[in-house]
Amino acid sequence: MTRPNDSIPEPFSPWMLGAPLYMPAHRLDLMDIANGEKLPWLRSMIFCTEDAVSHNQIDSSLRHLGLCLQGFRETPMRYRFIRARNPEILARLLDMPGIEKIDGFVLPKFNESVFHAYFDQLQGRPFKVMPTLETKEVFEGAAMCALRQGLLQAAIFPHILMLRIGGNDLMNLLGIRKPRSLTLYDTPMGNVISQLVTIFKPHGFSLSAPVFEYLEDTETLLKEIRLDMAHGLTGKTAIHPAQVPVIEAAYAVDQEDYEMALSLSEKEAPAVFRMHNTMCEVATHQQWSKAIISRQACYGVNMPRPLDAYAELSV
Repeated sequence: MTRPNDSIPEPFSPWMLGAPLYMPAHRLDLMDIANGEKLPWLRSMIFCTEDAVSHNQIDSSLRHLGLCLQGFRETPMRYRFIRARNPEILARLLDMPGIEKIDGFVLPKFNESVFHAYFDQLQGRPFKVMPTLETKEVFEGAAMCALRQGLLQAAIFPHILMLRIGGNDLMNLLGIRKPRSLTLYDTPMGNVISQLVTIFKPHGFSLSAPVFEYLEDTETLLKEIRLDMAHGLTGKTAIHPAQVPVIEAAYAVDQEDYEMALSLSEKEAPAVFRMHNTMCEVATHQQWSKAIISRQACYGVNMPRPLDAYAELSV
C-alpha cells in the first residue's frame, strides 16, 4: 500500500497494518509520530477526532491536525489514518491542504443511516476506509446483511480495507464492561464477533479485533489475541505504545503451521495429505494457508519468548 495518489500494489494484506495505535488529534507530538521520528517502529496509526476528543476540543484539534498535515513526509510502510468524528467532520478533513498525505479514514458509528453521508463525499477519491461496526444494529443479523450488500457495491468494495469491531461501544450499549482477567470472548461479545465473522468474511471482508483496555494484564491480552485469530480477525488496535510489540509478536506464525501452509499452496500438492500429524486438505485449507503466509511475511516465524520479558516494555 502506498500514499492515496499512487496506485495500490497488489496483493495488499491487511496484516501489514499490524497493531494500529490510536491517538487524539490534538496530541502535541502527532507530526513526529506520523513522520517516524518518534515511535519509529509503528506500522500504522489512527489520529482520532471522535471519542478521544471532547466536544469543546474539536475545533482546536482540527486546526492542530491541519497544521501537522502540511509537515507530513512520505513514510513507506508506515500507514496513517484519521478517525472522522462524523460526516460533517469528514467534510472538513477532506478540505484540508495535505489531506492526500494520509492513507484513509476510519468511519465510526457506521450503519445505513450514515452510509451515503460518508460515501457520497468519498466517491472518486482514492482513500481506503475502515468502517467501524459499533451501533445497536450490529446485534441484528438482518441489518448487518443489508449493510454488507451496500458495501459490496462495485464503486465501494475496493476501498474497504477492513471492518473494525467497536467492542467498547457495543459493550456500552449492553450496559456492561469486560471484567479484568476475562477476554471479550467470555462476554456476550463473543457471540457478536462470531456472527459478524460469518456475515462478512465469506464475502471477502477482513475484520479487526476490538481493543484491550487493561494495560497491566499481558497474560489475558495474549489469550484474547489467540482467540481473535481463532475467530479469523486480522489485527488489533493498540491504545498504548507498549501494547504494539506485544500484539505484533503474537502474530508470528508457528513453524509447523507455516510449513503446512507452504505445502498446501504448492501446485503439485496432493488433494489430501498428512503433515505434522495433521490432515491437510487443499480444497478446505486454502484460505487458511494464504492467511498464514501473509502473516509470516509481516511477522516471521514464532520465536517463543518468556512472558516475563513483556514486563520490561515501556513507552
